Amino acid sequence: MQDAATETKAALAAGNQEYEKRFGFIFIVCATGRTSDEMLAILNRRLGNDPKTELGMAAEEQRKIMQLRLEKLLQQ
Repeated sequence: MQDAATETKAALAAGNQEYEKRFGFIFIVCATGRTSDEMLAILNRRLGNDPKTELGMAAEEQRKIMQLRLEKLLQQ
């Protein structure tokens, strides 16, 4: 994200606001190995989901993040 283009950062910020307004919770995605442009594309695609579908997708992304964190912890 630090190296993302200004336009991409602005689009992500606007999309995040729209997402939270639409679904009532923050946008979550397992960002490991993804570019800012990929995350923006995912955000835009998921904005088209219905709330039930999106809740399931957000839960799956959180599971992926937790799995990565646990794996890193166990490797220490």
